[in-house]
Amino acid sequence: MSKIDPQLFTVHEHALEKEFELCPVCGSELSVKHSKHGSFVGCNNYPTCDYTRPLVQHESIETQVISGSQCPQCGHELAVKSGRFGIFIGCTHYPECTHIEKHDHTNQTEQIVCPLCAKGHLESRTSRYGKTFFACSAYPKCKFIVNYPPYNEACPDCGFGILVERKGAAGSRVECPQKSCKYKRAL
Repeated sequence: MSKIDPQLFTVHEHALEKEFELCPVCGSELSVKHSKHGSFVGCNNYPTCDYTRPLVQHESIETQVISGSQCPQCGHELAVKSGRFGIFIGCTHYPECTHIEKHDHTNQTEQIVCPLCAKGHLESRTSRYGKTFFACSAYPKCKFIVNYPPYNEACPDCGFGILVERKGAAGSRVECPQKSCKYKRAL
């Protein structure tokens, strides 16, 4: 232990904590700051200067128009865009037209009718945290949602329109999504 140079571990010489850049707003020194949302580069003259920038610059893709495509709502062209949840296809006339193309990751051949409203069908969606859930396609009017993949079979005990498939330590099973019904069956 006596051979370790203590100067290597001093706080003043730590390369990751200092940016050694000058603030473009006030000319003060910039350094790496930490918050509950992650690390960022900020001005050391903080209360008087509020300059910040992300620590890592993310590449943003340019909107690429898909030639020959047509929006089914307004007739304008569609484009590949980058948004909060990743890349998607949307209308080029955005604020006036809010059409977005949905891409289905699953190859589900049969559509399961919503057991609550019987007007829409259940489709796979992803939450902002990356979790998959299944919701009615007639969303604002019908707010039916299940967290497990639906199984197109009515519950033999209570008669509810669908069952859900769950995987556990004992293997896969189907069960009724109604809390009041306790029906379960191994697959």
